[in-house]
Amino acid sequence: MDKIKDTRSFMRIVHRYLGYFLAGIMVVYSVSGILLVYRDTDFLKKENKYEKKFEANLDEKKLGKEIKVKGFEVDKTEGDVMFFKQGTYNIKTGEAKYSKKELPFVWDKMTKLHKSQSKESLSFLNVFFGISLFFFVLSSFWMFPPKSKVFKRGMIFAAIGFVLALLLTFL
Repeated sequence: MDKIKDTRSFMRIVHRYLGYFLAGIMVVYSVSGILLVYRDTDFLKKENKYEKKFEANLDEKKLGKEIKVKGFEVDKTEGDVMFFKQGTYNIKTGEAKYSKKELPFVWDKMTKLHKSQSKESLSFLNVFFGISLFFFVLSSFWMFPPKSKVFKRGMIFAAIGFVLALLLTFL
């Protein structure tokens, strides 16, 4: 194993091996992040048809929550049948026939990795990954001596990246 002599060598060693360890996680996060950019389109999505029985007499709001469609809206009601963009719902029987455009199973699971909440099992991975990335940022400043040209140029690029991210976030 590598010898830790000082803070600089410690940061370099941990940065190196943590980077190798996180390589696979970074691939998954990068692909799922790219997919999330296009979540408002039908990119890679396929249409799935559903026939489900829900509770009878659901109102528009409850039906929208049950079928999990954003921007759910009933177009019209004729007799006992509600018509909406994705399908129909029989108010008396609770039977719904509808379709949804969804990502294939693997892509869907990968995008849910980005959206996990504290109550979900993936939240630990997200927190660990976030802390690791923050460590990467900090440890990169120990890669080169502070008086070197590479370090000074790196500080300029870091400042530009920081300012660009702030500008794009707030504009």
